Amino acid sequence: MARVLLARMLESIGNPAVQFVLWDGTEISPRGAPRQVRIFIHDLGTLLKLLADPALKFGELYAARRIDIQGDLAELLEMVYRALPKNDGVTGKRTRLGAALEARRNSLQRARDNIHHHYDFGNDFYGLWLDSRMIYTCAYFPTPAMGLEDAQVAKMQHVCRKLRLQRGEKVIEAGCGWGALALHMARHHGVSVQAYNISREQMAFARDRARREGLEAQVEFIEDDYRNARGKFDAFVSVGMLEHVGPERYQELGRVIDGVLSEHGRGLIHSIGRDYPRSLDAWTERHIFPAACPPSLSQMMNIFEPCGFSVLDVENLRLHYAKTLEHWLQRFEAAAADVEKMFDATVVRTWRLYLAGSLAAFRAGNMQLFQVVFARSRDNRIPWTRDAP
Repeated sequence: MARVLLARMLESIGNPAVQFVLWDGTEISPRGAPRQVRIFIHDLGTLLKLLADPALKFGELYAARRIDIQGDLAELLEMVYRALPKNDGVTGKRTRLGAALEARRNSLQRARDNIHHHYDFGNDFYGLWLDSRMIYTCAYFPTPAMGLEDAQVAKMQHVCRKLRLQRGEKVIEAGCGWGALALHMARHHGVSVQAYNISREQMAFARDRARREGLEAQVEFIEDDYRNARGKFDAFVSVGMLEHVGPERYQELGRVIDGVLSEHGRGLIHSIGRDYPRSLDAWTERHIFPAACPPSLSQMMNIFEPCGFSVLDVENLRLHYAKTLEHWLQRFEAAAADVEKMFDATVVRTWRLYLAGSLAAFRAGNMQLFQVVFARSRDNRIPWTRDAP
């Protein structure tokens, strides 16, 4: 019976070339599955839970050591993602049914709770495997051989070049993380920055760094929701925040941007995305990013169209994020013993799965990374070509 049920589950997810090994040594796999990548299921209860809800339970059972993996975890997950049907046929239904719930889940207070769940995990934890500037977003690799530290600086320069920053301008940043981009813009481009974030841990780190680097007069780190932003600015930038906003609030975000940008203002939004609208997988939504939703480009247009913004440029950095995740996963594995001392083995396995799964998703094309540059539709002060400074 176990063989029949597992075979049916494999068929339902496209028969990836993955071999299952049961507690009694029984091996179950599609024809031609490589033996070097195997999933070990340790008891009948684990199998029944996995069969009942594979998308949620695989991660929970792996974290609890009731499932083990032989071989490269990211490689295994990439095989699964590539085998999955492109569209499960119920995406639109899920999106419609979830819209009302999402609106409530991303209220001002709920947004704070969701951000604290992930980003207030502890600066010491993230410091074990991020780069020295604590940048937790996709890096930019002009060459694949570039190291992570240089690639994160290259990403910030890539963003600044697209924004065409000029000395003396005012910039607003929504969702500033640990403050690296705001400080980079101020130091290297002579702008003043108001940077918004609702993570206490990140704000404390950013303010301390601004003080130590003598940039307090140029960069104001504001512990508040971006929806409360006021004033007029020459440029708007958001790197890695849109995933937490929720598509049902994109028009609200557009109105905020419209209200703070000057007549000749321009902006850039950098976000994980999808090729078509669908929900985040159940395990990641529950255990890593509550209420997160990587948008499709069609969903992102709800930010720009109602307010009359023109999209000037769209770039997809999907493989750059895969390369970033390769670095993060390698660094995380090197620090796994320290993470276990800091928390426990369950946290190690949870975050290993999250990083490996993200790497697999970008490699397989399940996730995208969009940078969208925009300006007011009647503004002719825009670059003549992509090569223009």
